[in-house]
Amino acid sequence: MSSAFPGRAVDHSTVLGKIMAVLESFSIDDTALSLAEIGRRTGIPKGTLHRVLSDMVTVRLLDRTEAGYRLGGYLFELGMRASIERSLLEVAIPFLEELNARIHETVHLGVLDGTDVVYLTKIGGRRQASAPSRIGGRMPVHCTAIGKVLLAHADAALRNQVLTGPLRRYTPRTMILPGPLRNQLDRIAAEGVGYEFEESAPGLVCVAAPVREADKVVAAISVAGPSHRFHPETHAASVRAAAEGIGLTLTRRARLFSTPTS
Repeated sequence: MSSAFPGRAVDHSTVLGKIMAVLESFSIDDTALSLAEIGRRTGIPKGTLHRVLSDMVTVRLLDRTEAGYRLGGYLFELGMRASIERSLLEVAIPFLEELNARIHETVHLGVLDGTDVVYLTKIGGRRQASAPSRIGGRMPVHCTAIGKVLLAHADAALRNQVLTGPLRRYTPRTMILPGPLRNQLDRIAAEGVGYEFEESAPGLVCVAAPVREADKVVAAISVAGPSHRFHPETHAASVRAAAEGIGLTLTRRARLFSTPTS
């Protein structure tokens, strides 16, 4: 089965498992999938799958189109009710827009999900760099600046999982040796900023910094640009300042809403 979230086990024997298998069969590049293609990706028998898809259309988890099935609008509504991501986006967007206007390169906001970065938003620059990132998409933590920043501040168990597991090489410069990657993570944790130099895509360089709510890193932001014109080290202070601004705002909001009223 091909899943949008590889490595995540789905129990096809339950109704919920079948629904999740269908939802996860859609990749970030898919607009619509046919019944046959969903069946191929999920391994669910055609008769059972047809009933599951029909029920999902009824409750608006899927839409039926001439091209096949696509993810339904109700999923977007549910996603917008996720309070943590919504609050983070509300706070972060003004800082990211200001950073984008100042540097004129592509700005990202990402969070950790397992061993991947999930991009919550992306603001393109005037001369937008070609990057594999997209809103709602994901990339492994070891090959992106945001991912390495998040991993540098993650718990020891997750760090060890990534460092002892297979690390995919995306370009000749992708860091796949655990020793050098561990040293880089230690340096990121100490300095509060991380870099990518053509590790996720040729010609792409990036600088990232962690967003802290109180003492916890909840996200990271980055600025990316083409290696022939963008020098990430010169923008480290600006990225770090924007990340700190987002974090301080999140912390103030959390304290305000947690303060009991008399």
